Amino acid sequence: MLKKSPWWNLLMRVHRDEKGAVSLETLLIIGAIALPILIFLIKVGWPRVKGYFNQGLQDLEDSRSNATN
Repeated sequence: MLKKSPWWNLLMRVHRDEKGAVSLETLLIIGAIALPILIFLIKVGWPRVKGYFNQGLQDLEDSRSNATN
C-alpha cells in the first residue's frame, strides 16, 4: 500500500469540508436577485433621479436671479 503524503491528506480534508458551500450558495442567490434589480434601477431610476436634481438646481438658479433683481 502506498503511503499518503501530508499534502494528499490536506487536499482530502479541504475537499470534504462543506462549511463554505452554504455561504457561497447564499451569495449566488443574493447576486442573482440583486443584479437585475440594480440594472433596472440604473436604467429606469437614475434618469428620473438625475432629472429631479437637475430641475431642483434650475429652480435654485432661477430663484437666485429673481432674488438679485
